[in-house]
Amino acid sequence: MEAVWLIGCFVVLLLLGAPIGVCLGVCGVGAMFAFDLGYALIPQNVVSGIASFPLLAIPFFVLAGVILEKAGLAARIARFFELLVGRVAGGLAMVAVLTCMFWGALSGSGPATTAAVGLILIGPMTRHGYDRHFAAGLIANASDLSIIIPPSIAFIIYGSLVDDVSVGALFVAGIVPGLLIGAAIMAVAWWLSWRRGYRGVRAQGSFREILTALKESIWALLAPVIILGGIYLGIFVPTEAAVVAVFYSLFVAVVVYRSIRLRDLPRVFVDAAVLSSVIMFIVAFAGVFSTAVSTLGITDQLAQGIIRVAPTPLVMILLVNLLLLGLGMFLDAISISYLVIPLLVPVLRALGIDPLWYGVIFVTALAIGQTTPPVGVNLFAAANLVDGDVDRVARNVVPYVLTSVAVLVVLSLFPALSTWLPRVAGLVGS
Repeated sequence: MEAVWLIGCFVVLLLLGAPIGVCLGVCGVGAMFAFDLGYALIPQNVVSGIASFPLLAIPFFVLAGVILEKAGLAARIARFFELLVGRVAGGLAMVAVLTCMFWGALSGSGPATTAAVGLILIGPMTRHGYDRHFAAGLIANASDLSIIIPPSIAFIIYGSLVDDVSVGALFVAGIVPGLLIGAAIMAVAWWLSWRRGYRGVRAQGSFREILTALKESIWALLAPVIILGGIYLGIFVPTEAAVVAVFYSLFVAVVVYRSIRLRDLPRVFVDAAVLSSVIMFIVAFAGVFSTAVSTLGITDQLAQGIIRVAPTPLVMILLVNLLLLGLGMFLDAISISYLVIPLLVPVLRALGIDPLWYGVIFVTALAIGQTTPPVGVNLFAAANLVDGDVDRVARNVVPYVLTSVAVLVVLSLFPALSTWLPRVAGLVGS
């Protein structure tokens, strides 16, 4: 009865168009009152949901990404890649994927990457003959890599909910899978561009031009190296790395490029605060919802049901992948994490599944969901950039989504692709 009430409340509010944070909060608080679960503890649950040291990294990484976006570093990265590969068939398409990969390593957010890269590259792509919906769909899909290639907000949330794995190890574990998916998307983008007759840009960068572009973009390219290198070497933990990223981005924006003036900083801080508050609002009330679900015993019942249906780790992983891909059509990655991870933790332990390996699979499935209709956040961000039809943009992402799903299956079959690098780095036991 309690499960029916909770699920029914959530679905009704969702269908009415309520924001996901409101759905979680209303259902969670309502259940605490309706079933006498100790509603006096609601404020404590809200605070404890966000008063987490690993989660402190989220607003700092968001702030660093906003600063670097305002500094105009995405344009410099795109120019560097254009000089490298822009002349080949589908060159600008590959430039878009490469830029999304590197910009994702700075922002950690799919919609933010879609907006930043789309504003820079959709115009040049359409001027060189690319269909604007094709360009928007490609950038929307490539921006999925933002939550796989570290630093990743999704990995931070997963690490905060699963005690058996560190965020630093998850960051490093996401590198190889992120590069694999990026390479697969580039291959599909080249093939589609070649079939459609999308040629490269006429200008071919000379060695001097490439070197100059590298010098101009080196500060952006060094950011993920500094963040991951510090974690890899044990100099700082991910939360401290987020603070380092903020000071580094301020130095680059204010001192090196001088593209942000001191009087611009209040506006930058406000923009970052708004983005962070949206995330933390969901986090806070997802904690209340999770507490209600756990106290009512719904989590244990569902976990036992999954174990009965999927007695082997591989079957469980493949079935949950289907569930995540389905949920990704309607919910955002953060909401799915708080709804599903508490359910999966006892299943992972019961089946002996490595939480580090599964963390990469989980976040990869969430990333794919960012471009699956009808509620793919990257799709709407990209469609807004081209004043286009979301359905037409969605049709153009289908080949990339299928490719990403194929890589997801490979990651599910071969754990070493996710765990090898963290073990080499000494972040997990051998």
